[in-house]
Amino acid sequence: MNVAIGCDHGGFPVKDIVISVLRDLGVAVDDHGCASADSVNYPDYARLVCQAVVDGKADRGILICGTGIGMSMAANRYPTIRAALCQDIFTARMSREHNDANVLCLGARVVGPGLMIEIVKEWILTDFAGGRHQTRIDMFSEIGAAR
Repeated sequence: MNVAIGCDHGGFPVKDIVISVLRDLGVAVDDHGCASADSVNYPDYARLVCQAVVDGKADRGILICGTGIGMSMAANRYPTIRAALCQDIFTARMSREHNDANVLCLGARVVGPGLMIEIVKEWILTDFAGGRHQTRIDMFSEIGAAR
């Protein structure tokens, strides 16, 4: 599996922790920035990660900002992106199992590093259940494609 990761200045302090967890799980990581705690615009990094997923250069993406809200809003502008803002292990699991989320959004100022590690592990290791859940994804994917 290959995961594209990106963050803004709010997510920068934990990005390397997440990258380390991914690598420990045997996941290849493409780091799309940012590279410091200097203020940047989160939509720029959401675009880079989402484009990697859309183009098939990454299987999934992870975006980190202060709350995760801005990144999730920016990411979900792309019709084929299913970005999930997760703040606990249960929503991380369900976002994959029921919604086939292909982008995980995290809030570095909301979730501590220990919980963030567990969220990332759960999200990476959970498979999509398919079945009736695929039918529902197809329903809202049609809406996005019709834009």
